[in-house]
Amino acid sequence: MPRTPIGYFAFVFHSHLPYVLGHGRWPHGTDWLNEATAETYIPLLDVLNELVENGISPKITINISPVLAEQLSDPEFKPEFVEYLKTKIAAAIADRSKFSAYHRGNLAHLAEFWQKFYERTLDHFQNKYQSDIVAEFRKLQDDGHIEIITCAATHGYFPLLSQDTSIQAQVKCALAAHQRHFGKLPRGIWLPECAYRPRYMWTPPVPSAAGKRPYMRKGVEEFLSENGLNFFIIDSHLLKGGKAIGVYLQRFEALKKLWGVFASQYQILPEDEEKSPYQAYLVSSYPEGKKPVAVLTRDPKSGLQVWSGEWGYPGDGNYLDFHKKHFPGGHRYWKVTSAKADLADKQEYDPVMAMQRVPENANHFVELIQTLLVEEYNRAGKPGILCAPFDTELFGHWWFEGPQWVKQVLKKIAETAEQTGIYLTTASEYLDIAKPQMVISIPEGSWGEGGFHYIWLNEWTTWTWKHIYDAEIEMQDLLELYSRTQRPALQEVLKQAARELLLLQSSDWQFLISTWSARDYAEMRVSEHYTNFARLRDLAIRIGEGEEIDAGEWIFLQDCQKQNRIFPEIDLNWFKNVEYPA
Repeated sequence: MPRTPIGYFAFVFHSHLPYVLGHGRWPHGTDWLNEATAETYIPLLDVLNELVENGISPKITINISPVLAEQLSDPEFKPEFVEYLKTKIAAAIADRSKFSAYHRGNLAHLAEFWQKFYERTLDHFQNKYQSDIVAEFRKLQDDGHIEIITCAATHGYFPLLSQDTSIQAQVKCALAAHQRHFGKLPRGIWLPECAYRPRYMWTPPVPSAAGKRPYMRKGVEEFLSENGLNFFIIDSHLLKGGKAIGVYLQRFEALKKLWGVFASQYQILPEDEEKSPYQAYLVSSYPEGKKPVAVLTRDPKSGLQVWSGEWGYPGDGNYLDFHKKHFPGGHRYWKVTSAKADLADKQEYDPVMAMQRVPENANHFVELIQTLLVEEYNRAGKPGILCAPFDTELFGHWWFEGPQWVKQVLKKIAETAEQTGIYLTTASEYLDIAKPQMVISIPEGSWGEGGFHYIWLNEWTTWTWKHIYDAEIEMQDLLELYSRTQRPALQEVLKQAARELLLLQSSDWQFLISTWSARDYAEMRVSEHYTNFARLRDLAIRIGEGEEIDAGEWIFLQDCQKQNRIFPEIDLNWFKNVEYPA
């Protein structure tokens, strides 16, 4: 007979990449998608299926963002990915020949390791998963082994968008796309960057067409409640106060510089000892009596064991180093070595030694989970949940051995559940059991460094928000004039303008600018989508006023539709009026 639960554990993975198909290949562009698929999504599928084959239901909760699902399902991605894998295989073969000629036996062996890795990846993609990553995740959900949740359509940063129609469109578009890809509506959503804003009189932080007067904004949770979403994930400082841990600062040197500017302005809220990150709560910031939305909170104690590159598991000296690559193929042949080792001091990687470290790290993590949940049970007198949210791409892409670590953690928890009383769960399964009753309010913030918005709104990104705010207002004005005009050509132009607006709103652009990881590329994408939007806006006005349109304008429209071919179900009403105004 199953033991009475002491607590529950939930991995929550956030899978997302900006829309890069048709927007460059290397070093910035489609190869980001190729890398993530080869190094994270396929290895994760392999791990999940291996667990299922061994009688263990992994019970992870995974967000596959709508814009990522669009790309993975795009017919043009599949041959692109196959060609990428073949290129990686050829590069490994060339490296092996070169290293052998140099009598570098270990490096030649590692080149063979990479050759086999990419050959296996190609075989699994084409034969095991029938070249359809999205369908494979859907099958795992249909069989009851995982829960798939959604995100904002293009990962728009909700607290900084200037119009409630923009948040409405991001949510409604996400739900429509999720239904198409996964056959059912999601119960939960990963808010981009775990960023939340309650209802209040909001003033745009950047001068633009939105003006500078304060106006009432709906709380983010209102849009979720109105659209049938039951839960979202928050960082612990939004629940309890205290210092925000942040999840990006150690990875990006530019953020350290930027954080130095803002640190003096950062005020730590006093910590609320009564609220527990191991319990679920309901959130509401509005008076109309709408159904509150549940929140699960990131556990700060166990999370640092994985996020920290300095003293967390990925910083183990035996693991594969992310930064040092051998060109022209880009394969990695070196290990972390130590937290302070520079690229010249990196030692050669040993896959056997690295994999021997995984069980110890997994066991340490599981023991920590068990300790924390037992403490919570003794404190609260009822089972709690330890929510462990991470970017999916951390596992495999950033931390090569990560998928195997995930497998070992899930396996250990499942196999010891009868002894420990700690069970795997999806987010929705836990909420169905816990039935949270306490309604709370939480402050504005995110899981970025400092817990607020500075990574996305700072001296380097202010100009991007001016263009976003202008486009939001201009889109509303266009629809006020022309949404009832039944000319098919005009409707096509307006819908493509809406797609360009959604892509312009992607929070990835500000993130890439602030981290300097692909600054030029991100700035180019912001400029490109705003330019496309502005030209489509002018074209819509000319069509609406009955002017003659030359052939070049139609070619431009068709090129936009081909290059940015997302969300066929897009509905202009989402962008026109707020369904339930504040």
